[in-house]
Amino acid sequence: MRVLSSTPPEVLSRLNPDADLAARHLWLLELFQWLRGHDDPECAVARLRMFLNALEASPEGLLRWRAWWRQFLSDVDLAPLLADYGFAQRSSFPSEYARRMRRKFLPGTPETTDPAALFDLLLTGETDTLWLRAIDAQTLARLQPLFAADPPVAGDAELDSLSTVNPTQLSFGQTVLMDALAFSLTQVSATGFSAEIHWRMSEPARQARHFQALPPQFEAYRVAACDHGPQSAAALVAGTLLCEQLEVCRNAAHTVYDHLKEHGVSVGIVFRLRQMRERILRIRALLQCLQSDQPTHAAAELLALLAQAGQEGRSLRTLIDNSIYLTQAKVAERGAEGGEHYITRDAAEYRHMLGAAAGGGAVIAFTTWAKFGIYGLHLPYFWGGLANGLNYAFFFVLVMLLHWTVATKQPAFTASAMAAKLKDMTEPTAISDFVDEVAHLLRSQIAAILGNLGAVVPVVLLICLALTHWGSKSMLNAEQAHRVLADLHLIGPTALFAAFTGVLLFASSIVAGWVENWFVLYRLDSAIAYNPRFTRVLGTERAQRWALYWRTHISDFTSNVSLGLMLGLAPTFATFFGIGLEVRHVTLSAGQAAAAAYTLGPQVLALPAFWWAVAGIVVVGPLNLGVSFYMAFRLALASHRVNRVNRRRISVGLLRRWRDAPLTFLLPPPTKNKDTAL
Repeated sequence: MRVLSSTPPEVLSRLNPDADLAARHLWLLELFQWLRGHDDPECAVARLRMFLNALEASPEGLLRWRAWWRQFLSDVDLAPLLADYGFAQRSSFPSEYARRMRRKFLPGTPETTDPAALFDLLLTGETDTLWLRAIDAQTLARLQPLFAADPPVAGDAELDSLSTVNPTQLSFGQTVLMDALAFSLTQVSATGFSAEIHWRMSEPARQARHFQALPPQFEAYRVAACDHGPQSAAALVAGTLLCEQLEVCRNAAHTVYDHLKEHGVSVGIVFRLRQMRERILRIRALLQCLQSDQPTHAAAELLALLAQAGQEGRSLRTLIDNSIYLTQAKVAERGAEGGEHYITRDAAEYRHMLGAAAGGGAVIAFTTWAKFGIYGLHLPYFWGGLANGLNYAFFFVLVMLLHWTVATKQPAFTASAMAAKLKDMTEPTAISDFVDEVAHLLRSQIAAILGNLGAVVPVVLLICLALTHWGSKSMLNAEQAHRVLADLHLIGPTALFAAFTGVLLFASSIVAGWVENWFVLYRLDSAIAYNPRFTRVLGTERAQRWALYWRTHISDFTSNVSLGLMLGLAPTFATFFGIGLEVRHVTLSAGQAAAAAYTLGPQVLALPAFWWAVAGIVVVGPLNLGVSFYMAFRLALASHRVNRVNRRRISVGLLRRWRDAPLTFLLPPPTKNKDTAL
């Protein structure tokens, strides 16, 4: 198709109002492609002027344009385009996501009377919004006669059926705008009346019945506009009252967010609330077109708004960002609550962390024993991975129930706890307080790692010694021991596998946050406490204790079980797709190296492979913790909307503390003497 090399007369010469539907729309597509040119807004406006010059210089071309425009209006109903373009055709997030995927990858056809499908083909570039808004007043004035006049077929029964209002004082274009306005207000009212939105509003908002007053307010405006004209004093007053009622409805719907933050976030509800807000903005734009004393300028702004809405309506990232922001915030909030338990701020808490981590390391030693036992069963690959995942999950849950800790479980939660300190960056001590939290966290992580490794190694050696003493086989034979040391070798994929394990650690915290949000959203704790089926079995008091327990610990159980299953099954699924990914968990790796060293005996200290494995473990720990912490911290910063400037301030504060007082990141502060304090 000769588009960019064409001249205005050439484009105009191919205008044929008697062509079939596809050919007429292909010409319109060619015209917009020619106007767009090289995606330069100023160039596009200049080309538009060139086309108008050619059209005005050709009486025959002007007649063909008017005939084409009348045929276009008889085929395409513009009211749904003005009202609904850019909005989701489905009311749920998954169905809208699937629809956008289809629009993204399946081609469209110009042989359609669907205005939205045709509009998708016409305005496809990001610069379309810019050049539409760049059209000057003089050019808009030249465009008005081409579109403002009612088409001669306006009295036909088919075209009259497009309008739902009395067009006594309304032109054809104003009738289309009024139809679009009626459609949009109906959608807003339907959302406000829906049960899932209505009962989540605040009590005052429900009692005020704002959405019930919206249809009568629109009817008052419609009557005033039809009887006296849309720019009459009566219509302007009625339009102002309609806008005020819309604002009241928007504020009432906004109270739903308070309920979601407290009782769990639903992506579907957030999605519908976002759609309602955008529809209210569209209604204001439609009203502006009806009431403006410069209707052509308002129409150009509306067209630019539609182009921008089309771009956003095709974006999967925009859909996800707009719909799951509150859920991200809920996950970060849950992490902040749990993370406070993992941060030590004085010497006593530091010693307690050492003890809890030592207990966790001792339990992980038995996890190592069970893992090598599973390898000895020679299970098929998938079932071996599942057995390992269940083994990890069981012992992780056991550590949790014993109130001990595993070092790698902390970062995803402590990151959220630290980011929560950044909610109010206007406080003068916000940065210094945050740097203090970083110092507390690093000390806590050091204590947890020392406790884990300080216990897992001797306990594994004791288990091996006990097995040998009782005449049983050791955990490993010599061949397996050498393989373990080779797998942990620093020069190899160990660092990559450790970083991948950090991703899994972060993913487990996300799963935990989502499951807890789901648990709270559907009020399962209340169901456990009061549902007759539970109370008959458990009794009233026990059911309430169970409800409180699961409400408090559902996230902990989920994070531990999901982490265990991912550590066991992720390598299995990666191998299925031909990806040689494995996991490297610092505590488990240290336990495996200890078992290999016991099998090989004291001479292992003379083997370079052993020391390379030790060096690999030294790298595994920071990567496990660092990757998990970084991803969780970025999520928490995004959920609290910490901007780039404040992030730079944080970096400067951390560097200054590391330069001036590096030991504060490593050692706990001394306990103050009570007498000295007095």
